[in-house]
This record gives sequence, structure tokens and C-alpha cells, in this order.
Amino acid sequence: MHISPQTLSGQIKLLEEALDKKLFRKNGRTLELTDVGRLTLGYADEIFSLGSELESAVRRESESGAQTRFRVGIADSVPKAIAYRLLEPALGASVSLRMICREGKLHALLAQLAVHRLDLIIADAPIPADVNIKAFNHQLGHSSLGCFGAYALMHGNKQSFPKLLGQVPVLLPGTDSAVRRKLDHWLALHAIAPHIIGEFDDGAMTMAFGREGRGVLFAPTVLESQLQAEHKLMMVGQLSTIVEEFFAISIERRISHPAVAMIMDAARSELFNA
Repeated sequence: MHISPQTLSGQIKLLEEALDKKLFRKNGRTLELTDVGRLTLGYADEIFSLGSELESAVRRESESGAQTRFRVGIADSVPKAIAYRLLEPALGASVSLRMICREGKLHALLAQLAVHRLDLIIADAPIPADVNIKAFNHQLGHSSLGCFGAYALMHGNKQSFPKLLGQVPVLLPGTDSAVRRKLDHWLALHAIAPHIIGEFDDGAMTMAFGREGRGVLFAPTVLESQLQAEHKLMMVGQLSTIVEEFFAISIERRISHPAVAMIMDAARSELFNA
């Protein structure tokens, strides 16, 4: 917070005196919130959220005559093709917009959002329960999951899906991704022991290996035509019970940022409409 512990303690004491209530109590060598402290924290979150919305609105107003910076965090588990198709409408609608993209783990991106270094996060999961920041999930859409393989890899393979997963090399997303947990459960449910040759946090790396025929991979079925045209990958099976969701996460409860509004409208009316 860039302030000394003594200053912080003094400010807490002044707030307790103003409210005439204790906000913390000792628990061994640590401090914990009292019931009044938890109540106060809830109101404080709302206050800071409104302050953040005000800061964003004023910044956009001051930049209206210049190129507006739009800072987006993209969770590394989100397929690059999905991220591009979500963000492209905002970039194509305004020549005065400069989009600045940061990629990383969701927890790290949420920390940047909390201190206003990002305007938006694109993720394949909502805000985790263990993250204590005031931000809001806005669902963009969802897609079932498909299994894709290069033509050369699948040529001559007579096994049907999903049995073929025990016969061909398999590329899986990293263990931190939301879809990986669903995949592990699905494989166990169907008693399939896949021949895993690689696990990747970066979806682009998975795609690179899959395109060269090193193994089958899993991707949203909404990308089927694009994966076939650009990467020569054919869908060999569909996991209809696994749904991959995508979210826009922002500090705004009610979306006012025009670029975010464009992304949400395009996602719901075009990309995930089917």
C-alpha cells in the first residue's frame, strides 16, 4: 500500500473512533475482523468500486481528444483465436483506440485489475472464490468442447471416439485451466487412460504441436471451421457434456466503457450466438 504500518494503524484507529466500534480483534498473534469490521469492509468495497468507475469515466473523458488506451488482460488458458475474435470488434470500430494486451495467470491479472492497471480481463472462468477484490463477472458466452487432430495423424485410424484417445498421442491444457479439471473428470468417468505426451499452459503452443500432427487436442467447437481452414485440423469427436465458458471481468457493475460494450455485444450476437 506504500504507507507505513504506523500510519495505517493510526487511520484504522481514527475510523474505529468515528464509528465507535472495534473493527479488529486479536486472535493469537494475528488480527481478525469483527462482525462490524466485515460489515464495514463490504461498504468500503462498494465505495472503492464507485471511485474506480469515476476514475475510469474521467480518464476516458480527458482522453476523448487523443488516442484512448484500452488495457486488456487475457488469461493464458483462453484460446488465442477466441481472444482475437472477442477483441477485434472493439479495435475495428475506432481508429482512436490503442489496445494494450497483457497475458498471464488469472490471479495475477486480477491483481492488476484491482489497482486499475487493466480495464478488462478475458477469462475462461469467473473470479475465483479465494480472490478478495471488488470486480464483476460478465458472461460472454459458452461452447461445447471438441477433440481435433491433424489429417496426417488421423489418416488410417479406425478407432472411434473416444476410444481413440487411448491409441493416439494426446495434448492437454495445463492443470491450472478450468477446462482441464473438466477434462480429467470426463476421462475418469469414461475410464479412458489417454496417452498424454504434453501439457501446455499456452494454448498457442498446444495448437502448434497439434498442427504438426504431434497429438490430438481439445478446443471449443465454435472454432471448428477456423481450425480446419487455418490449421488443417479435423474434429474427431465432441464432448457435448463439457461446456467451456468465457467471461469479461471488470470493475464496473454496469458496463459504461464503449470498447467493453462492443466486445460483449459482438460475443453474444455473433461469436457465441449459435
